[in-house]
Amino acid sequence: MNDDSLNETHVRKRLILAGIDDLSHNGVENFSVRRVAKKCQVSCSAPYKHFKDKREYFEAIIEYINKLWAERQNKVLQNAPDDVRKQLVIVSLEYVKFLVENPHFFSIIMIKNESFTTDYSIIKGKLSKCSQDLINKYCTMVGMPKQTEIFKTYIVRSLIYGAALMIRNGELENNEDSFGLIAEAINREFDI
Repeated sequence: MNDDSLNETHVRKRLILAGIDDLSHNGVENFSVRRVAKKCQVSCSAPYKHFKDKREYFEAIIEYINKLWAERQNKVLQNAPDDVRKQLVIVSLEYVKFLVENPHFFSIIMIKNESFTTDYSIIKGKLSKCSQDLINKYCTMVGMPKQTEIFKTYIVRSLIYGAALMIRNGELENNEDSFGLIAEAINREFDI
């Protein structure tokens, strides 16, 4: 890569990070490309060199979050290569930690807006695809009916997002004891 390419890559990343901050504080309706550009100390037209419109900008932000989560998820999956249930628990627990450590990501993941396209939902869905696949694989392995799998998915997702929100709000301490309880709750769900 030449210096110009490196610089453009750096500007794109700065725009994504500033976009995450702006979205988490102002929401979709009040998102301002101009404000983001100012924060990044670039011209108001600079973001449009990297993203053709706001929709593409939002998608790039979600893809960035997906990339960070995929890297982290892949690391923890190596801790239990042959145990699907353990993988399910550690991936879920790691996702809670990821959301707690990145509160701006949490805000963006929870954004619901009618202007977002199906493509956006598909990109956003990649964040939970691994845990969904692990639930499916485990339920299939032990012969759980499809309706039970759907229920288990709902419970695990609720535990993940609920625990992250409770920690963020100070209702649950951000410590190993709390994470142990969360892991136990997720694991126990598959005993039922």
